[in-house]
Amino acid sequence: MNTITIIGTGNMAGTIGARAVAGGNTVEVMGRDQSKAADLAKALGGGATAGEWGAVPAGDIVIMALLFDGVVPTIARYGDALAGKIIVDISNTFNSTFDGLAHSEQTSIAQEAAKVAPAGASMVKAFNTIFRHVLEKGRPAVFVAGDSAQAKARVAEFVKTLGLRPLDVGDLKMAHWLEGAGLLTMGLATNGVGNGNFALGVDEFTD
Repeated sequence: MNTITIIGTGNMAGTIGARAVAGGNTVEVMGRDQSKAADLAKALGGGATAGEWGAVPAGDIVIMALLFDGVVPTIARYGDALAGKIIVDISNTFNSTFDGLAHSEQTSIAQEAAKVAPAGASMVKAFNTIFRHVLEKGRPAVFVAGDSAQAKARVAEFVKTLGLRPLDVGDLKMAHWLEGAGLLTMGLATNGVGNGNFALGVDEFTD
């Protein structure tokens, strides 16, 4: 299977890590707090390990399980340690009232992260439209955006090991619209659906 490094020790890190271990992937956890990373790796089981913050990640796929304002600085901090890696940004840029995006320009955290990523690294946006508890127990679709077809194919392969359905939405510029879709889920949870027990997906119709 795949070798995955998760940078972050929060709820999404734990949820993706648990599904990754269950899917037969090799998982490494990294966090600024080494004890939290070690605790999460132990809780995940399945041979999961805790790596040292800032060291070269063991995983070919590196999942940035961080709040949006920590993604770009962390990638810049890791620098060449991420060379040749597939970097997956799962963040959402919600403003403080959760009714808009924190940035006003037509960009995204993934696009901004790509600007500071080292040569040879491939940036991918995924997982940001899914509530954590739905990802934990459900079978939601996972929208994937990125400029490298090969990187997206690797991420899609990983997503399938989680028992989920990857859906390619196009180039990395589509990450802006995925962040908008993340905002849409918040609006639906507050209004039309009235709860967070759902996920966006695609229904295909044939004649």
